[in-house]
Amino acid sequence: MNSGLRHWREAATLLLAAGAPGRLPRSPLGPFDYELLLLQRSSRSGFMPSAHVFPGGVVEAADFSADWLGLLPSSPLCGLGQVRPPPPGGSRAPLFATDREELGSPLPGEVAFRICAIRETFEEAGILLLVPGPGPAAAGGPVPPLPAERLPSAAELSEWRGRVQQDPACFLQFCRHLRCVPNIWALQEWSNWLTPVGRAGRGGRRYDTAFYLCCLERRPRTAQDGREVTAFLWSSPPEIIERFKSEEIWLAPPQFYELCRLCNFSSLCELHKFSSDRALEGCECWMPVMLTASDGYIQLLPGDELYPEDPDYTGEKKIVMSTDKKVEDLMKGGSIFHRIVIKNNNLAVYVNIQAKYKHISPLTINSASSDYNSKL
Repeated sequence: MNSGLRHWREAATLLLAAGAPGRLPRSPLGPFDYELLLLQRSSRSGFMPSAHVFPGGVVEAADFSADWLGLLPSSPLCGLGQVRPPPPGGSRAPLFATDREELGSPLPGEVAFRICAIRETFEEAGILLLVPGPGPAAAGGPVPPLPAERLPSAAELSEWRGRVQQDPACFLQFCRHLRCVPNIWALQEWSNWLTPVGRAGRGGRRYDTAFYLCCLERRPRTAQDGREVTAFLWSSPPEIIERFKSEEIWLAPPQFYELCRLCNFSSLCELHKFSSDRALEGCECWMPVMLTASDGYIQLLPGDELYPEDPDYTGEKKIVMSTDKKVEDLMKGGSIFHRIVIKNNNLAVYVNIQAKYKHISPLTINSASSDYNSKL
């Protein structure tokens, strides 16, 4: 936990995919054999109220507690693989590169952020991503559920969930009680998003968020918390986008982007293999920069021809990017795209640059049309 940050807080979120074979398609992309978990935030939330989001939240001091070292394996990074050096001209995202020992925690950030994502998923959705003993979990395909004999009764589970919601430090006590540990090895580093300047929540809230991906054999029991979360949804990536198109749900641009990226994978096993194969490649930090056009907005991402050379990460420079041109004119006049277009409450992702860190680019999807791979 980095308490010295002034402009944003550190957070972690989880793209949780669960097997769901034999489902009927509700999109032009055909059947998918897995679903993703989305949670609807309360309308009273100070950040993205009423939005459908992936489970996750702010990193707490308890996630960096040295006591976790007494439960987890003593090997370097608690059994996680070491992320490879970045490619020439690249750099490890600051969220992950920060020396946590200098900040007073012996627990590596790669471990603590995974613990945070797992804890928040339990708090918000009642899902326990744990494995027996000290771990690490056996490598292989999508993760099987925790053995039934390890699970407490529904009443005890609900009681512990309430305790953890009140005090995050109780999550470690709960794991110790179950003789289990958070399955940090099932979470693959996926991406890193920093809330744009000008898109902060109530009180100027911005977040530097680690996105992880976890593939489960089948959908676990899910229960909303009735506090931060008012509803949950299990659905395939293209089906979620269809719901967004029909205005059944609202998605923030990062969630929409990641869903478009997941649309490349109709098979859970393919998604698991891809995320596992590139797990040690790392990722770069993306802070969208807002360009205001005469009839909409464009969120520029690193690599786009209009992305500033020196982005205003803190907002202290008060830089405003605007133009009298229309979005359509900006698109016709450009050639190198990595952007999210926002117009009339619709979103469209346009990417024609090579993805870094052996990642994959999203499908080019416009929420205002039925085209799932529109040409630039």
